[in-house]
Amino acid sequence: MASSNVTVDTEIPPPNKHPYHLVDPSPWPMVASLAAGLMLFGIIVFAHNDTRWVFLVGLLGVLVSMFYWFRDVVREARTPGLHTPVVRLGLRYGMILFIASEVMFFVAFFWAYFHFALYPEHVSGAARAVWPPAGILTFDPFHLPLLNTLILLLSGTTVTWAHHSLVKGDRKGMVQGLGITVLLGLLFTFFQAVEYAEAPFAFSGGGIYPSVFFLATGFHGFHVIIGTIFLAVCWFRARAGHFTPQRHFGFEAAAWYWHFVDVVWLFLFICIYVLGAGPTAH
Repeated sequence: MASSNVTVDTEIPPPNKHPYHLVDPSPWPMVASLAAGLMLFGIIVFAHNDTRWVFLVGLLGVLVSMFYWFRDVVREARTPGLHTPVVRLGLRYGMILFIASEVMFFVAFFWAYFHFALYPEHVSGAARAVWPPAGILTFDPFHLPLLNTLILLLSGTTVTWAHHSLVKGDRKGMVQGLGITVLLGLLFTFFQAVEYAEAPFAFSGGGIYPSVFFLATGFHGFHVIIGTIFLAVCWFRARAGHFTPQRHFGFEAAAWYWHFVDVVWLFLFICIYVLGAGPTAH
């Protein structure tokens, strides 16, 4: 049964004489950029000098920027008349282009992986042209990797359930579906951390295979964490009644991003874990 907590939206005319919204000046793009740069510099410092405070300061800056930037965006979305149909269309185009750029981001990782997987003779110092390189023990693809695949596929169904519930006016179902999706995202991250802790090859000094493996799966794991935060913000907003069946682009964008993360993992699982499997450690 549809929940009575969801209200039907009505279109409010924009405060200006045009349908576009000019955002207010904000410090958060600059602050977030500087904090992200400091965080990446901190990774370099940590790798060379085992000093963590630079990275932690940068990470704190990124988290603070995310919190206040999310706050301002939510306020903007809740201000009547600002997100006109033209603005919402532009937001959708922007999210589509952003996901397209993310696709090319991961294409580079797959390119690097297949460059060495298809042409192992390009591996510097290889005694035999074989992939995975001689001496590398890989993960059993049908152990933790398969479990994580099932977790992400299930999360794709729960976020779709949440979206369907919202469109039908069922706020309770939307909150439940979003909550389960967030928990599944956290569970995936936990099992990936376990997998990394049990990795049969070292992160550094292990050669080209660990480099391309951790680069591809690690950045995907980072995207899962970002997507989980994105959906968690939507969960709090859903509980507060911010979304309506007609106006819910914030949640829609999060769902698009999450489905993108799911698809990337399927390619990683098939290409790296299954097709690229060699002698396993277990």
